[in-house]
Amino acid sequence: MLAGLSREELLHEALVRTRDSFVRFEGMRVVRRPGWSQLITPMFRQGGFNEVALARLDPAQADAVIAATIAEYEALGIRFRWTVGPDSAPADLGARLAAHGLISERVVMMAAAIDEVLARLSVDPAIRIGVVDADRVEDYVAVSAAGWGCDPEPLRCYQRVLQADAGGRHHGCVAYVGGVAAGIGNHVRFERSAYLIGGVVLPEYRGRGVYRALIAARLRQARGAGLAVVTTQARAATSAPILARLGFVALTECESYRRA
Repeated sequence: MLAGLSREELLHEALVRTRDSFVRFEGMRVVRRPGWSQLITPMFRQGGFNEVALARLDPAQADAVIAATIAEYEALGIRFRWTVGPDSAPADLGARLAAHGLISERVVMMAAAIDEVLARLSVDPAIRIGVVDADRVEDYVAVSAAGWGCDPEPLRCYQRVLQADAGGRHHGCVAYVGGVAAGIGNHVRFERSAYLIGGVVLPEYRGRGVYRALIAARLRQARGAGLAVVTTQARAATSAPILARLGFVALTECESYRRA
């Protein structure tokens, strides 16, 4: 149990609920049917909002569906990912994706009690955190584009959508070191949890506590909104060990597949 939620409830928040963490905008296709959840967003050719988040396939049809899905993204010139989690099928779905030329990366679904993490976090007061608004949106876009190595214009368009979404669930922040934008992060508020997403620190500012400051800021914001639980999907090789030291617990692991 964490903050009154069972492991099954936490897993639902981290794995299932987060499939609705996006805001729809022009050009995005949301493909939903029983056993299938997919996003296709041609504007984001370098990744982002292009994903098969859930696939439960008949073994006899799985390879044909995989081939058709890959072909559709590639015809559009889009980088995408395919997440294989505990609710995916068939059991050898990951091996089938690999046979189609995709490579995988381990992702850990994690959760924590907000108060427990904040009690462990110490933040350098020299790192200033600003909430993303009309005045800071360009800093957010610039850091996100540089940190993830992608075109800033689609990010700018999406931020316009978020800024116009009064009362929306997305809440971004920018970390400043010496007045320079050094890192960004976002969180999405659901009914029972906050979901940390999109955090990145520019290489020249890593190792200075910026990542920790961004976590602390988002958790304080979520707690201020009345939430007690936070979830995230962390890369096993990078952020997951840091979060574990701060009190996040692993719920399950998934594999994220993409083209090499």
